[in-house]
Amino acid sequence: MSAEIPRPDFAEHRRRLLSTLEDDEAVLLFGSHHALRNGDAEYRYRQDSDVWWLTGWPDPQVAVFIRPGDAPLTIFCQARDPEREIWTGYRPGPEGAERDFGADRAFTFDRIEDELPELLVGVRRLHYAFAHDAEHDALVMSCVARARRACRRTAKDVPETFVSPSLVLHELRLRKGADEIAVMREAARVSVAAHRAAMEVAAPGVPEYVVEAALHRVFLEHGSTGPGYTSIVAAGANATCLHYITNRAVLREGQLLLVDAGCEIDHYTADITRTWPVTGRFSPEQLAIYDHVLRAQKKAVAACVEGRSFNDVHDVAIRALTEGMVDIGLLAMSVDEAVETEAYKRFYMHGTSHWLGLDVHDVGSYGRGGQSRLLEAGMVLTVEPGLYVQPDDEEAPECFRGIGVRIEDDILVTPDGPENLTEGAPKEPDALRS
Repeated sequence: MSAEIPRPDFAEHRRRLLSTLEDDEAVLLFGSHHALRNGDAEYRYRQDSDVWWLTGWPDPQVAVFIRPGDAPLTIFCQARDPEREIWTGYRPGPEGAERDFGADRAFTFDRIEDELPELLVGVRRLHYAFAHDAEHDALVMSCVARARRACRRTAKDVPETFVSPSLVLHELRLRKGADEIAVMREAARVSVAAHRAAMEVAAPGVPEYVVEAALHRVFLEHGSTGPGYTSIVAAGANATCLHYITNRAVLREGQLLLVDAGCEIDHYTADITRTWPVTGRFSPEQLAIYDHVLRAQKKAVAACVEGRSFNDVHDVAIRALTEGMVDIGLLAMSVDEAVETEAYKRFYMHGTSHWLGLDVHDVGSYGRGGQSRLLEAGMVLTVEPGLYVQPDDEEAPECFRGIGVRIEDDILVTPDGPENLTEGAPKEPDALRS
């Protein structure tokens, strides 16, 4: 375990946001709600990613208001309540918001209707996400109306333009700072260790959930809060289901095992997929598919450089995978025809990459002006080509039916080329043989 887990620099994130705002702009965000699992049992709370990126505030019932000026950050939060804290744990309260979270002003959440109208005076453009929560929408519009009434005989602005915070915030979150990269490196390091542990546990007769338990044990032992998304542990034909999460089957001799899992540290997640033979020995057919997926993955990783487009990475993977499909007889046509007609989608039906960060499918647009956006230093994306032959595909050669292979790494775009954050997880065939 690391001596000290790096932390995001939330104050720097706020400075980055404030640098994009005019004096008459403000941002208003609300935290996530608690979610019921069943009955009165709740899921473990996880903060809204935008609220977290700006403040690191861990608890529910919170609103964050940010505006350029001498006191840019206002937090509305739960009041201290010793009786409730016996049941649900410590609450920082407004005092803790100012002392520990950088708030210039802080109020209990029940004060928002009284304080927000005054905060909105002088704000012409408000970044607020409508249609996510009807109660919040009604509260915001009531506060805007009160601010408008208070200013009707003055020349002061009140919000007249509303825009989604994602237009600014998600572009900032797309380009990771040094603080975020440090946390993501740690999440990648722990996730690599977990995949290695899973490889040690996997054997014929072992249930998929035992492999899942090995992953999660390492996640928690190294300071993670657990998986950043539901772990996929898919043996044999289960790997041909892209989002298989049942994880209850028993591993059998001769099968491949596909594991897609990554841990979350300080809300930042890793995302790794490895596929390997349960007994440490590939069949010729398994190895043929595996080698082509690995070749495509390496080519796509090499394309993750500044100035190349996001779609370039996918196109490189498609070309290499389609060459493999034709080579081993999955497709009986030329590579050019298979690419042009998208015949490859029968065996490769998903994208090659997605952004990675606070969300496993992280925020940020994939295009600009109708064009695939260019990669820039600080962006982190996955590269995860795969080939999947359904077990009931009677048109495919029988020897390939039920084989699913995916290989995924987390790639940081740097001025010096792609940096593979998860390269420590074995993927060369010789490293997967016993």
